[in-house]
Amino acid sequence: MTLLYLVRHGETVDNARHVMQGQTPGQLNENGIRQAEAVAVQLKDVRIDAFVASDLRRSVHTCEIIAAPHNADVVTTPLLRERDWGSFTGKYIPDLSHLNDPALWPKDIESLEAMKRRADKLLTWVREEFPGQVVLAVGHGIINKAIQSVYFQKAMNEIRPMGNAEIRILEL
Repeated sequence: MTLLYLVRHGETVDNARHVMQGQTPGQLNENGIRQAEAVAVQLKDVRIDAFVASDLRRSVHTCEIIAAPHNADVVTTPLLRERDWGSFTGKYIPDLSHLNDPALWPKDIESLEAMKRRADKLLTWVREEFPGQVVLAVGHGIINKAIQSVYFQKAMNEIRPMGNAEIRILEL
C-alpha cells in the first residue's frame, strides 16, 4: 500500500488578496511560509519516502520547506496543478460571486471532468511510481478536491475544502 499525504500549499499573496490564481506561479506570503514550516515541524519525524509538488511555484516552495528536515529533493508534476481558470485568472474573487452557475462561465475554464481525469492520472502515477512508499504531495485547493473526489468516488461538492497547509492522508 502506498500512503499519500495530500497537502495544500501555504497561503499566498493572492490568497490573502482574494485573487483567482489558477495556474499562475503564485508566491507564498509570510503566513504561508510559517504554515509550511509548521507542517515541516509536524512531519519531521515521520517517514516520508518521496516529496512531490505541483510545478507551480507556490506548491514547490511549500514542498521544499516541508522536505528540508528530511534533506529530500522535490519532484514536480503538472498533474498537481491548480484548475485552469482561463479568463477568470487574476480576477478578484468577490467580483465573480454573481456567476455561481457554471453555464455563465467562459468556455476557457478547465472542466471538472478534465480535472478529475488529471486527478485519476495523478493517483495512478503515485501508485506506480512509488509502490509501498509514503509520499507527500503538495497541490492546490481545487485539484486536491478533485483527487479526493476520485479517491472517495464522491461528487466534488461533497468534499470539504482544504485550508492552506492542511494535510489529508489517503491509502492507495
